Amino acid sequence: MTSKPDVLAVAKLHPFYLQSLQNLYTVHDRTHTEDPAAFKALAPRIVGVAGTGEASVPRSLLSQLPNAKVVSVFGVGYDGVDVAAAIEHGIPVTHTPDVLTDDVADLAMGLVLSVGRTIPLADRFVRSGQWPNGPMKLARKVSGARMGIVGLGRIGKAIARRASGFGMTIAYTARTEKTDSGFDFYSTAAQLAANVDFLVVITPGGAGTKHLINAKVLKALGPRGFLINVARGSVVDEQALIEALQNDTIAGAGLDVFANEPHVPEALWTLSNVVLTPHMASATTETRQAMADLAFANMQAGISGQPLRTPVPECMAMTKR
Repeated sequence: MTSKPDVLAVAKLHPFYLQSLQNLYTVHDRTHTEDPAAFKALAPRIVGVAGTGEASVPRSLLSQLPNAKVVSVFGVGYDGVDVAAAIEHGIPVTHTPDVLTDDVADLAMGLVLSVGRTIPLADRFVRSGQWPNGPMKLARKVSGARMGIVGLGRIGKAIARRASGFGMTIAYTARTEKTDSGFDFYSTAAQLAANVDFLVVITPGGAGTKHLINAKVLKALGPRGFLINVARGSVVDEQALIEALQNDTIAGAGLDVFANEPHVPEALWTLSNVVLTPHMASATTETRQAMADLAFANMQAGISGQPLRTPVPECMAMTKR
């Protein structure tokens, strides 16, 4: 009986992705960390690496995989992958863009509505029997408000389309100005924050954006402004955010991502002006299946030497050789 090719899982994989992989490959789950000695013997047999948006694929691991042909990430973000090292070793990196755009944009708008209109707070107000004692305090109107988007990529543009449906005016900041967007551009996050009511963060993670949203930006957003983060926890200085919320420096926040997931600071639990979700922006059955299908297709293509479906931008050139 012919043995299946060997694939290394560097993170806990979604069942949809894992099941597809197991049909064609022998999947080794994090043996590089659990049994380094045994992994030394296994490493030359590894032909593919399967990860998630939170997975770590450092240079030290890639250097041990002489026959790996692809790193296939289940997710859009890939800031845990040392892409430069992967390219040096001739290993292209893929991810799963586009298929989760709508879900992430939907949740971003859901958080805008939830924190602006205080929907979770209102739910608790009714369930706890407080309504007979008098009405809740007034919420913030969302329609017609000003939205600032930090990162106007695929998802940022999808959020803008949804916000436009609420009659919101759109402005943004990004590494470069998108002259065809039709939206006002600000060169810094602080300048953008000073001119909007809802600041929505959807920029990639990584060293280049760490704590991009800091105390200065939050102060600029002001006591009537709301922060929405559906990007990466690392993009926001979490301690500065907690202090801004506790001191009413900003009006509130809707957060789907955190600095040390799944551990969320207890200080955030008790704040009534915060809506918290467990990194669930793409967590629908339909989208997770589409992500799994695309990640699996990339793995198959990489191992068999076929054109990759969705290489990360840095690997576009090497996949066209």
